[in-house]
Amino acid sequence: MPTPTPLMGLVTGFWSFKTFAAAVELELFTKLSGGRTITVAAAEGELGLPDRPADLLLTACASLGLLERHGDGYRNTELAEEFLVKGKPYYFGGQVTYCDERTYLPWHRVGEALRTDRPLTWDPATQESMFDTADPQMLQSFWGAMYSTSIFTAKSLGRHVDLSGSTRLLDVGGGSGAYAIELCRSLPGLSATVFDLPHVCEIAAGNVADAGLGDRIATTAGDFLTGDGLPGGHDVVLFSMILHDWDEPTNQRLLSHAYEALPPGGRVVISELLLNADRTGPAAAALMGMNMLIETEGGRNYSDAEYAAWLAAAGFTGIHTVHFDAPGANGAVIGIKPHG
Repeated sequence: MPTPTPLMGLVTGFWSFKTFAAAVELELFTKLSGGRTITVAAAEGELGLPDRPADLLLTACASLGLLERHGDGYRNTELAEEFLVKGKPYYFGGQVTYCDERTYLPWHRVGEALRTDRPLTWDPATQESMFDTADPQMLQSFWGAMYSTSIFTAKSLGRHVDLSGSTRLLDVGGGSGAYAIELCRSLPGLSATVFDLPHVCEIAAGNVADAGLGDRIATTAGDFLTGDGLPGGHDVVLFSMILHDWDEPTNQRLLSHAYEALPPGGRVVISELLLNADRTGPAAAALMGMNMLIETEGGRNYSDAEYAAWLAAAGFTGIHTVHFDAPGANGAVIGIKPHG
């Protein structure tokens, strides 16, 4: 006989997220960096929490695999130490904060989005897209989240997709520059251009400077949606967590622009959370598609078979998928511009 226990897990899923988000807001894991231990009694001074809330929070974080018991206190697990301590290279807290502050409450109205097919985090009547804003708070929050997700995803991409023969990479909609930074770190012979809106390029340029890669990574301001094409002079065009934001005709047009911009033998790389061919999962890709309903006008997550068909229609050959495990993508679909 089946039991409703799995359904209870779905019902209470937000409990886990909000507990996690509260711990990040309190900077719990940063305070415990380097192997420090905190007891319930010490949490009053460290976190400003009374006894009962401190006990409940520490116990819950341990149950989620974020803390582990050590003597009469708690310390970071390896996962928390690596990804939830501010200042660490792959700090993931930006994504947690963004979802907590910007998307959590709009998700409460998901039924409205399903009925109207309109985004809930911005108003299409006043903006061209969710990216068309100069609001400093939104920019800091969104691009901090994207950097958190993208930097480790780029590391996984670099390990699984062979770019060793490439010299010039164009990161279309490169945002905060995380992909360009991580790929150039791992491939000394690679240089890159981040192509994005002017106010976004300013953010990328700052991150590139902080990474000490200003001599190898440039930024070029432009709008890949309204322009006539993409900048030339690159042998790889990368769409990293970009195409899920847009509808099928837009993506087909972008892939045609990539084909035109590449030399013979050049490659296009699409890094995404890919659906399987029969559209039954995986859950991370399917639920990201639901999030596109909340945050975009036409976006959704696609299968590698759909991307392969669009690449073939644009003229690419040698189309194949490479699978990997990362927070922002589970694989990459690659196509090659043929010679002659």
